[in-house]
Amino acid sequence: MTLDHKLIWNEVKDYMFIALGLGIYTVAFTIFLMPYQIVAGGVTGLSAIIYYATGFHLENTYIIINGLLLVVALKILGVKFLMKTIFAIVTLYLMLMFAQEMVPTQDNGLPFKLMGEGQDFMSMIIGCVMTGIALATVFTHNGSTGGTDIIAASVNKYHPNVSLGNVLIAADFCIIGSCMFFPQFGTYMERAHKVMFGFCVMALENYTLDYVMNARRQSVQFMIFSKKWQEIANAIGTQMNHGVTILDGHGWYTGHQMKVLCILAKKNESINMFRLIKMIDPNAFVSQSSVIGVYGEGFEEMRVSVKKDKKMKIVFATNNMNKLTEVRKILGNKFEVLALEDIGCHDDIPEKGQTLEDNALLKAQYVYKKYKVDCFADDTGLEVEALGGAPGVYSARYAGGAGHDSEANMKKLLADLGNNNNRKARFRTIIALIIDGRVRTFEGIVNGEIIREKRGGEGFGYDPIFQPEGYDKTFAELGTGIKNQISHRARAVQKLAEYLKREQK
Repeated sequence: MTLDHKLIWNEVKDYMFIALGLGIYTVAFTIFLMPYQIVAGGVTGLSAIIYYATGFHLENTYIIINGLLLVVALKILGVKFLMKTIFAIVTLYLMLMFAQEMVPTQDNGLPFKLMGEGQDFMSMIIGCVMTGIALATVFTHNGSTGGTDIIAASVNKYHPNVSLGNVLIAADFCIIGSCMFFPQFGTYMERAHKVMFGFCVMALENYTLDYVMNARRQSVQFMIFSKKWQEIANAIGTQMNHGVTILDGHGWYTGHQMKVLCILAKKNESINMFRLIKMIDPNAFVSQSSVIGVYGEGFEEMRVSVKKDKKMKIVFATNNMNKLTEVRKILGNKFEVLALEDIGCHDDIPEKGQTLEDNALLKAQYVYKKYKVDCFADDTGLEVEALGGAPGVYSARYAGGAGHDSEANMKKLLADLGNNNNRKARFRTIIALIIDGRVRTFEGIVNGEIIREKRGGEGFGYDPIFQPEGYDKTFAELGTGIKNQISHRARAVQKLAEYLKREQK
């Protein structure tokens, strides 16, 4: 059988079993629940309540409500998703209509009481077990009876944190509880009695549904000890299309090494598994145990929602790749820091401010106004006490020229300091952040001193001649790992990160 034919056959089989399940549901509802006016959940239950109270045929209410729900759901869920649901709704409508015409009726127009008078509770048990089995048959073949299932699927699409089960339970409680508002059901005590019966129906039906579906999915684990382990593994892998895990075992009594086969299979495959093992090695030692659940390829899907942390995207307005790399390392993977080139900006943003604060804000405003994105920019200056705070805002272009010539800048700074014993200096970083037009600034400072000659090969800018307070090495000697924890930029970025985390909440 080709793959296409197999897919078609699987679809046909699904529709056949859905029809079978709906047939069982119709028999249970018509013969065991309706004669005793037992209420249930779902649209079928609501239709029955309206029928008991008004005499309006339940199949008509059922098709009207589902028709309205389908019109809404088609836009939300699509035709493909609802094909089997539409089939189930139409089929159940026709089955309920024909069943009521075929079954003999009582004087009040309801189907005759097969279990006899006063057998409400026993009829409820039989009916609920049958409807539970019926629904399990429908659900395990990718079907749905519509109604509240449509509502649940629609709610879950827009609110993934709201489970399907919670929506269905809430809907059933409302439907069954609505009996209290129909005076046709007698006094408030009589209505309460009907509601409690309805809750029993819901509980028993759901228990049966879960039991049947779990029994169908029940898995077992085999541990096989055999000298013919290779033949058994080959047979299971080729004839039963099962994966086999081979473990290394060591016998305590014999002291011999032995291979142990570990296999996970469906419970209904057990007989074939034992038959295959016995044909190859009748003396094989086999352990079979039930497992609570097996999930993954070939078994059940892991039906849990995984919360995906959405990283906040923000642009760092700089063309300096050293700065970009440093900031990304400091922020880690909690934020997605984009470079200017990531938003198509290749402009050389002018820095005409007289202070670090001015320059940081100018760059951030330039990007925000032109590209309409949340962004931040920084400006950093080395401030040497003996030079009156120079080079300060001119640190990048201290030696003149186009700027960013680190070697020339360091050479000029050391020359200007000469033999001055006051070598105190500090690095200061200002970050200007703009989010939705709101501006915030953050400052980071690290104190230290200027040494007399360059040391170290890492870092950039003035790192080889700046020794931070409390350390006997320069930034260039400490390496990026330590520098990114104690530097001026690290301290400013840390304040930025704390603010961004609050914004995300």
